[in-house]
Amino acid sequence: MKLVRFGPAGREKPGIIDKDGHIRNLSKIVPDIAGETLSSAGLAKIRKAKIEKLPKVPGKPRLGPCVGNVRHFIAIGLNFTDHAAEVGMPLPKEPIVFAKAPNSICGPNDNVIIPKGSTKLDYEVELCIVIGRRAQYIKSQAEAKNYIAGYTICNDVSERSFQLDRSGGQWDKGKGAQNFGPVGPWLVTRDEIKDVQNLKMWTDVNGEKRQRGSTKTMIFGAEYLVWYCSQFYVLEPGDLITTGTPPGVAQGMKPEPKFLKPGDIITMGIEGLGEQRQKVVAAK
Repeated sequence: MKLVRFGPAGREKPGIIDKDGHIRNLSKIVPDIAGETLSSAGLAKIRKAKIEKLPKVPGKPRLGPCVGNVRHFIAIGLNFTDHAAEVGMPLPKEPIVFAKAPNSICGPNDNVIIPKGSTKLDYEVELCIVIGRRAQYIKSQAEAKNYIAGYTICNDVSERSFQLDRSGGQWDKGKGAQNFGPVGPWLVTRDEIKDVQNLKMWTDVNGEKRQRGSTKTMIFGAEYLVWYCSQFYVLEPGDLITTGTPPGVAQGMKPEPKFLKPGDIITMGIEGLGEQRQKVVAAK
């Protein structure tokens, strides 16, 4: 299934993509794509619905983040062998974990906002895991898949000067500004992804090829990361784990980085998970 949330920011409704690519309104089936809706029982309830009889959503409504009421937005840094090489950093022995502010989450096609004082704004296409059930101290990596509701795309927007030059020893301040977390366009349930560790990934800026990669070069795979994070946090349904980016970010470009500027158009996608499109705008 491909699950979406559509409508004005803060008032999104739940939806599902039908076989013809149209959005069908799920409001009579579930209250939101959030929390217990993401459990096995919640997803089974949606599967039992007769999709073709649900109301078709007219026009082209705004897509909101495909998961609502996210309480914990976990991010993994330096998790692709080829990205680590481009920025000249050693491969981590354990996952590098940091937090993105949950209120940085926005729709997949909402504007990326340049924060005040920014000088090095960057993009990162990432596979994002959606947690489907409460998890703590998962016993093994093999069991971790049972806690995954599905997958989506996250643009881990990053302000490199805040993240690195002004870090204070941690990355969070460069990762959590307003609209630094476009998520979507939809949540693809786990059963529809045959091999999550072999998905093509890409980003273009103004039509110029930037990122080209694959989840097969991830250092720590998706299921390992769910297991690993459960050793330190209580994961709740609807929590997100965004899992790192392939090469081609502005920071790693030679001879000079090409950081984002007002008016730039970012497009990015992951095989089987759809595409995002954002315009870069200055903060008001």
